[in-house]
Amino acid sequence: MSNQTNNISPTQNSQTIDAEAIEKRIKCSAQRSGSEKLYAYNWLGDIKNIPPTHNMVEVRFKNTRKEYFINNLNLALEVGDVVAVEAQPGHDIGVVSLLGELVLEQIKKNERKSDNFLKIYRKARPSDIEKWEEAKALEHKTMIRTRQIAKSLKLNMKIGDVEYQGDKTKAIFYYIADERVDFRELIKLLAEEFRIRIEMRQIGARQEAGRIGGIGPCGRDLCCSSFVTNFVTVTTHAARVQEVSLNPQKLAGQCGKLKCCMNYEYASYTDARKHFPETNIPLEFANFRANHIKTDVYKQTMWYAYRENDASRILELHVNQVSEIIAQNKKGIKPERPDAKPEIKSEVSHDFGSVVGQESLTRFDSAKRKKNKNKNKSQQQTNNAAPNGQNTQNNQNQPITKSTNNQINNQNNNQNNNQQTKKPNNWNKNRNKQFNKNKSNDAQ
Repeated sequence: MSNQTNNISPTQNSQTIDAEAIEKRIKCSAQRSGSEKLYAYNWLGDIKNIPPTHNMVEVRFKNTRKEYFINNLNLALEVGDVVAVEAQPGHDIGVVSLLGELVLEQIKKNERKSDNFLKIYRKARPSDIEKWEEAKALEHKTMIRTRQIAKSLKLNMKIGDVEYQGDKTKAIFYYIADERVDFRELIKLLAEEFRIRIEMRQIGARQEAGRIGGIGPCGRDLCCSSFVTNFVTVTTHAARVQEVSLNPQKLAGQCGKLKCCMNYEYASYTDARKHFPETNIPLEFANFRANHIKTDVYKQTMWYAYRENDASRILELHVNQVSEIIAQNKKGIKPERPDAKPEIKSEVSHDFGSVVGQESLTRFDSAKRKKNKNKNKSQQQTNNAAPNGQNTQNNQNQPITKSTNNQINNQNNNQNNNQQTKKPNNWNKNRNKQFNKNKSNDAQ
């Protein structure tokens, strides 16, 4: 044994270490919740000692492709293990994505037949993982070259993706075409170019978006690349029921088709609109006719537009009011305009408190200094304009020294002298009157 271990070259050691690192990385990414495409959460994983009732395993391949295999050798598998599975021909490499009782539920959900399931050979060896990585590295180059060949043959088709088998003996070419395409010549050229078996699979625009992936306008991963497995047709009727504007640019997804999320709330909207009247029926009142413009399904309110005094107005009504008015119109009765709903104005008190830590931030110090400088300038101006007998605020804030004491004593003495020498207001008035009389006499 010692001789055999010594004969191992350092290159082989590095290759095995790289393969183990790759396997660990794949296993960690597969166990990460919600990040992998078509991830299925095992809500029975916390329950221990569940007796096994079957030996089916779900294996994930590139992008959205999943298959189900039989673990006939009873291998101890975990989610994230890289396994070698049976293929036609050869073998393929995939990642275990689900185990346990939920595998049967997934088989029923995807409507897979329970006959002729392929087998799991073994856990992937380091040599299998290295060959698998080499095959995946060739996929992008193969796709670009295939597009060039299809363009030279003038075939009306688009090669969306290429997936190599784990043993590099076969490749699946996914394409999109509006019409039927004769690609027999293309298969011959591809077989000569790449020396592999060729399989062509036609997919739709939604399947292509699911395989490529991306981020939707909601900011999350595309539904077709994360959890949607069965694509259901989406119509514009779902947008009309949900009161969504029929703008094709907003309703279309990255695949160019209507968004799959239009069907998510369609059932709840149809259930909520069971008792709603038809929107194409106008309301006849005594003085005008109102036509429907908007509906809020969950608030059960409807808006109608009418003209009064050559001005367009809007009337907001409850669903029950609308149904009553329609019933009266059928009997030939035209009611008066109902009173509008009173608007409840909520008085909001804006009490702005200090936010934690903001008062002590240094970036506000410059603004505070500027305010203090402006205050000091304004106080100096007021002090200069104030009479001599008033004590200013700056003098109060100054430190008390001998000079300041002398100044204060002088000011107090001046005030006392002024009070003693101050003359009554009547004397000033009489003096002004006498001055005005003398001035008038001089003018005459």
